[in-house]
Parts: sequence; C-alpha cells; structure tokens
Amino acid sequence: MRILALDTATENCSVALLIGRRLIAREQLLQHGHAEHILPMADELLREADVSLGALSAIAFGRGPGSFTGVRLAASVTQGLAFGAGLPVVPISDLRAVAQRVMELDAAVTRVLVCNDARMHEVYWGCFERPALGGFAAAVQDEHVGKPAAVTLPASWFGTHRAVHAAGSGFAAYPELRSALAAHLDRVHDGLLPRAAEIARLAGPEVASGRVLPAEQALPVYLRDDVAHATGGSH
Repeated sequence: MRILALDTATENCSVALLIGRRLIAREQLLQHGHAEHILPMADELLREADVSLGALSAIAFGRGPGSFTGVRLAASVTQGLAFGAGLPVVPISDLRAVAQRVMELDAAVTRVLVCNDARMHEVYWGCFERPALGGFAAAVQDEHVGKPAAVTLPASWFGTHRAVHAAGSGFAAYPELRSALAAHLDRVHDGLLPRAAEIARLAGPEVASGRVLPAEQALPVYLRDDVAHATGGSH
C-alpha cells in the first residue's frame, strides 16, 4: 500500500508518504504561501522513496475544517494529482487527524476532544474515541462550528472513569474554553496541529477496505455555510 497525504488546513503545511508501515514526512509552519510549497514537498518525498505518482494506491488529504483557502488548496491539489495519475482519493477530517495524533502520543488515551480556532470567536470542534488499543480515532458525533461556550462532551463520556484528553488551537485562542471544561478534561495537549502523517495513517484502513472516492470527489468541508462571510478572506 502506497498513500500520499497532503494537508494545508492550518499554518502547518505538511506532506507524508506511507509505504506499507514505513512513513516519511515533511512539514513547514507557514503563515501563507502554502501553494508554493506543497507540490515541491510532495515531489521531494516521492523522489526520496523512489516511487512514481502513478504507483500510488491513493492520495489522502485533510478535507477540513480549517482555513478556507488552505482546505480548498489541499482538495484542489489532490484532485489535480489524482486526475492526472488515475488515482482514487481519501478525504480525512483535520479534527480527526489531531485526535489521532494525541492517541499516538499516549497509547492509553481513548477519548479526545479537538477544538481548533475558527476565528470570529468560534471553534471547529469534534469528539473522537477509539474502540480498541492500537485502533484509530473515530468520530463520536458530527463535527461542529460555534462559540466556545457551545462545546459539550457526549453524554456517554460522563460518569465513567475513562480519561478525556483535549487538543487543538482553540484552547490557546479562547482561554474560557479550557476553564469551562477543566473539570471534565484530564489533560489539554497544547500546540498540536493536524499533520499529513496522521492523515496518511487514517487513510490506510480506508484504502485497504476499498472505501475510496474518485478524483472529482476530492472536496473540502468547511462546516460554515456562509463561507464568504465567515472567512474574512482566510477563514
């Protein structure tokens, strides 16, 4: 299995290549200019692994939510590459990628709340858990965008002794989020952004099971309905 993964949903511009169990990756923190870096980074990885684009099994990408221009970029680059090489695509939630990153940092963690800054004093948020040790993060409910005060944990997470961890840029952007949920969170992992590395790993089971899409379905997910109003040009 050979999966190329791309992500430009946040300031972390990243590319990863998963070949079997071997994963190589590149990432750069950029305030802007992702479009100038993402393709050269992908070319560099393919050359390093001596793999041609056409030899890939699929291309995975961070489908959002995140920066409007960033999410659109990852989807359009993925679509273009996949069309040209005749490859299927795998969209992966950027919130889910952060949850997976937390779970890989601590193998004991099974429940993760992710809140990313959505600007306009709002956050993109979602709750994820994995059913078994070594498994992959799965969404417990739909992902949302809203005010920090609207963030809630699933009812099934209350009254149990299983730890709940949290991550995402929303906790640094809105301190009230951390204080409101402090009683329910065992730890907040600061500074974790979505990465292509976790997107590639999450795409693995999808490719193996044939849950892939044609190139034209490499579409972004914004969560906000009124994107033009909400973005202010960038979000």
